[in-house]
Amino acid sequence: MIFRQAGRFAGWPANYGMWHWGDEIVVGFTVGAHKTVARGHAIDKSRPVKNMQARSLDRGASWRIEAFNGARPGGRGLSADEHMNKGLRLAEVMDAASAGIPKAPLNFNQPDFALMLARTGLARGVHSFFYVSYDRCRTWKGPYRLPMFDCSGIAARTDVIIQGEHAALLFLTANKADGAEGKVICVRTDDGGQSFQLVSEVGGEPQGAGDFAIMPAGLQLPGAALLCARRCRDGASGLSWIDLYASDDGGRSWRFLNRPVEFQVRGHSGNPPCLKQLADGRLLLIYGNRDTYNISARISGDKGRSWGGEIVLRNGGGNGDMGYVRAVVLDDDTVVAAYYFNTRPDGERFIEATRWQP
Repeated sequence: MIFRQAGRFAGWPANYGMWHWGDEIVVGFTVGAHKTVARGHAIDKSRPVKNMQARSLDRGASWRIEAFNGARPGGRGLSADEHMNKGLRLAEVMDAASAGIPKAPLNFNQPDFALMLARTGLARGVHSFFYVSYDRCRTWKGPYRLPMFDCSGIAARTDVIIQGEHAALLFLTANKADGAEGKVICVRTDDGGQSFQLVSEVGGEPQGAGDFAIMPAGLQLPGAALLCARRCRDGASGLSWIDLYASDDGGRSWRFLNRPVEFQVRGHSGNPPCLKQLADGRLLLIYGNRDTYNISARISGDKGRSWGGEIVLRNGGGNGDMGYVRAVVLDDDTVVAAYYFNTRPDGERFIEATRWQP
């Protein structure tokens, strides 16, 4: 158990991030007030939310809770506007020009570095920004600005591949031309976050009403090869899945590999993927399964070309208000996967971690 309090909603590690340095791990999440609802997230939209993080110094065996120690405009919650009523939303006190630009290039190779992406919401005009830490998430600098990349909105969650002292790839959710979420884009900085360039779209823009491909999980393979998993939904059928794309040219172009996960229950919009690699080259895809209310995983031994059967890491969920996995792979290939969960529909939502040796 990482965080659990009666009457509280704790959720969405995938929106914030998870980092580690040796045996030390930090994961970010949101805490608000619980409210039992018939469908959707059991959060009271009339109450404010707080950004929190948890730190483990013993490889995920125990955790201590900390406040997010970074600037939050107006004291509003980051990356939660869609779950807040008017008067509590970040977008009401922050526009696209509010965040600054780093005065000097950021050093992505600093040994205690972390980067977190955030956003103001999901609708047309949503904008995104980022924070950096040089002290293992104890303090955060920012917010720093992300461009709009000629899109109708950028709804970023943390998905970053560091490629050098000042170079990084970011995988972002961008809004479609109709203003709805979304599609996946790959962008790049070569000057430590002072500017960004659009590299490519990953898999193109879904065209149907209610269709989306969002919440990417990127992974760097040896050389220039990249993988990117996307959370997808078909608006007409209500079915959801996770698909996987590969790039052999550093992200400039992408080819479809396969669909590792297909959910069977209509209408629950799926769950975001978490993609990791072990020292022996095996790939892990970890996700919340809202069909079965489990935290699940699949393994590939051939760089994502095929996937094994579903492995259940945590069962016993009360309903589909769960998942949003983040994970780190420790030096001995122990995987620590954090997620939000519930054991009954009218109960609090809490943050848990499963330690797993694949």
